Amino acid sequence: MATKSVPAAITFRPATRIQESALSIGERKLLLWLASRMPSWVNSDHLTALGFVAQIMTGATYALARFDRRWLVVAIAFLVLNWFGDSLDGTLARFRNQQRPRYGFYVDHILDSIGSVALMGGLALSGYTSPTIAVGLLLLFLLLSIQSYLATYTLGEFRMSFWSFGPTELRILLAAGNLALLRWPMALHGRYRLFDVGGIIGIVGMTAMLVFFTVKNTVRLYNEERVA
Repeated sequence: MATKSVPAAITFRPATRIQESALSIGERKLLLWLASRMPSWVNSDHLTALGFVAQIMTGATYALARFDRRWLVVAIAFLVLNWFGDSLDGTLARFRNQQRPRYGFYVDHILDSIGSVALMGGLALSGYTSPTIAVGLLLLFLLLSIQSYLATYTLGEFRMSFWSFGPTELRILLAAGNLALLRWPMALHGRYRLFDVGGIIGIVGMTAMLVFFTVKNTVRLYNEERVA
């Protein structure tokens, strides 16, 4: 009788998580506090689904804000729900020792990518920023994500933040921007849309991050795999 072979997937080793964002220490404590008080019937899949739906709804409320800017306030509520679900799902799994590293990594990040398309699509339709700038931000976000996933595979390091800036800081910045839009939709003496100015700054910053970490990782891999 043939012996059943052991699936190669069992040898999968999760990458080292690198989280160096400005709020990471306090956020980690808060997430552990929430995980310890989460009802037993709530699991990480529920939280992942909540975060994904909330991100889709954030994009929808941005699109609706084109007709009534009060939807910008509703968008903040969905950003909070997105943070709650997206940030707590992994913490809850680790707290309960119910990790599924391959499943969790794949599902979490493919849904993040889809949700980001929806969010930026809604922002492009909102009338508060140029569609070109919204698409530029989306492309750079996806390129940074690809860079991070490639580094996870080749270096065994999964970077969750860049230069002390991560998803939580981005949500806070978006929420603050929404509140600012209610009072000051235009910037620089009324010549430019507020989110266009912020978007251009974001594009410059994300481009610098992409170039820096791409060069850094390329040099590291080259040095580690020199050809004699």
